[in-house]
Amino acid sequence: MSRPRPTLATALATALAKGLAKGLATGLTVLALSLPAVAAAPLGDDGLHKPDWLRATFKDLPEDLAEANAEGKRLLILFEQRGCIYCARMHEEVLSDPRIEALIREGYFVVQMNLAGSTEVTDFDATSATEKEMARRWGIMFTPTLIFLPEDVPADQTAAQAAVATMPGAFGKVTTQALLTWVRAHGYAEGEMFQDYLAAQIRSGAIPME
Repeated sequence: MSRPRPTLATALATALAKGLAKGLATGLTVLALSLPAVAAAPLGDDGLHKPDWLRATFKDLPEDLAEANAEGKRLLILFEQRGCIYCARMHEEVLSDPRIEALIREGYFVVQMNLAGSTEVTDFDATSATEKEMARRWGIMFTPTLIFLPEDVPADQTAAQAAVATMPGAFGKVTTQALLTWVRAHGYAEGEMFQDYLAAQIRSGAIPME
């Protein structure tokens, strides 16, 4: 079994401990004090936000990955749940940002899952379970959680094992934009740590701090 990858929350904490606190803290402060939120995507019958870039699929992950690859996009699983204030904040303040929305539309095939949902999901290792059961299998406890998948996943791995990055929690615009860019650029495959990439982007001004 593959060794679990550190979460981005852990990575960011490590970056702070290495002395990158000033730039990262500034980014997090700016996103916390961001401009008034625009209207979030409408809510569906399950109480989850439904932006029009979400994909309606059978949640068969091998099929979803094949379709994402055919479109030249990356498969992204987005876990949310009804009444999640952090999910609402993510949609209102982060995913609605024009730059981030453009990155998602151009580069990601996004499949939404409900932490308490009963829809059947098929994992890469052919295991089938409800969304709720699959969340437990993958160790998902918080919402929102974003799971980024590589273009190729072995048939004996789960989505959690194959993930190139997992972001638990509602980070702000700066971190989210950097992560979407880093994954698309295969920064993880080149041995580049995300926290180092994020700090460099902040220092260089490549990612606007607003």
